[in-house]
Amino acid sequence: MKAINYILIVIFTLAFASSCENFDTLNTNPDVPTSVSPDLLATQVLRSTFRFWNPNPTDWGTAQLFAKHCTNVSAGGNPYQYYSSYYPYGGFGWYQNLTSTKRMVEFADGNPALPSYEGLALFLKAYWGYYTTLDMGDIPYSEAGKAEEGISQPKYDKQAAVFEGILADLKAAELKFAAGVNFQGDIMLGGNALKWRRLCNAFQLKVLQTISKKITPAQKARFAEIVTAGNLMVDNADNFQLGYIDNANASHPFWNGENQRLTLAVSKLMVDALKNVKDRRLFYFAEPAAYKIAGGLLENDFAAYEGAPSELPSNTLDLNRAAGKYSLVNKRYTIPRAGDPMLILTYGEQCFIIAEAIEEGWVSGTAQTYYENGVKAMLDYYRTLPSSLPANLHGMAIDQTYINNYFTGEAAFKVTGTKTERLQQIWMQRYFIDFFQGNSSGYRNFLRTGYPNFTLDPATSLNTDDPKVFPKRWKYPTDELTKNPENYKKAIDEQFDGFDGVNKVPWWIQ
Repeated sequence: MKAINYILIVIFTLAFASSCENFDTLNTNPDVPTSVSPDLLATQVLRSTFRFWNPNPTDWGTAQLFAKHCTNVSAGGNPYQYYSSYYPYGGFGWYQNLTSTKRMVEFADGNPALPSYEGLALFLKAYWGYYTTLDMGDIPYSEAGKAEEGISQPKYDKQAAVFEGILADLKAAELKFAAGVNFQGDIMLGGNALKWRRLCNAFQLKVLQTISKKITPAQKARFAEIVTAGNLMVDNADNFQLGYIDNANASHPFWNGENQRLTLAVSKLMVDALKNVKDRRLFYFAEPAAYKIAGGLLENDFAAYEGAPSELPSNTLDLNRAAGKYSLVNKRYTIPRAGDPMLILTYGEQCFIIAEAIEEGWVSGTAQTYYENGVKAMLDYYRTLPSSLPANLHGMAIDQTYINNYFTGEAAFKVTGTKTERLQQIWMQRYFIDFFQGNSSGYRNFLRTGYPNFTLDPATSLNTDDPKVFPKRWKYPTDELTKNPENYKKAIDEQFDGFDGVNKVPWWIQ
């Protein structure tokens, strides 16, 4: 039965895979699991992991709200904008894929690419664990995915131990890819083992910086060791991203979302920050405010753009929208079916991670160089992005001359300023990366650093536990009360004094 289940999974995957050359292998005896090639499972599990959870314009728009990149300006509003949720729970759904990666490795036995498939399995477990623990706190990690070994109620590891496990798995994955060869079934990096090795190291840096409030001397040394070894991303060609295509099953989630765009503005926080450094990405992200154009300003004038304050009541935002007072998101996001790729970890972010570490004294180097390299990389990314339609850039396309002259005024690295000023420059550029990417990295970096300055108005906050504070986590899924009650209760008692609340502070930001 186990083999049959996996055959069915693979058949389903074929509907979305770009290649069907292995279809003949599925027409053999369905009771023989070795007839399934590991590349098909790799495709299935990568798609399951990185595909946006519900690819439609409404939910994609919602995903831009919590980190304050965008503001919903409709009369009905959206709870995510006001620090609430339609469903304030995390989940362990990704862990269901652990069985798939186990089978993937088993089916790769005898394949020259076995080490690479082993590396992929290790990386994915670490990736799932990282985002799951940030969502909720203590989670099962060391015993996760071991139902076949008789562990149906895994223990919740302490969050510090979870991060140790994640880092260990990423290090092991990097060694596997170093010994591996290119492999099939990879929709992310084209099966390039070298790029996966670099990614494993870059992701270790991201994980280590995430726990900057708790990082140990040994972990700082590990950070420096990775940077010194140099097996890291080298340019935008190494970006870890999910590309979309002109296909009904793989369209950008906001494609054809003009109705939703009309009530989705770029936030005041985002617009003001881009204007502060004269960053032309503003013209890629936003439309000018209609009332500014009516008043005589041109679309290529930074002053023609006005962001929407996300803390205002929804009825006020709606009235201002109707008066044309806000810059809506750029029309280009709704036009090409392929759209912009979903950026998950970029060379630019890697540069900003290292720049911050230099400022903190974790590793030697010149923070300014990494800061400038990161900015240049992201500007060049948009300069060469196929979905950056020239007609929708308001006459302010990014070119090489603009990139070369970017570092003036507030965009110049504050070498003679304070450490805090330099860190805030780094953090803001990192915040820019996540615009319209549908992730929560900007919010988590805010929880870690307190920057950018998110605005909270208790009068409009929908945080029912305490409207005066920012939520720190999602609650555990309700089915844990029946599936794993003893370990669930132990985790709640030991972390949060028995109350599973969104404002409880997990270990990583204490």
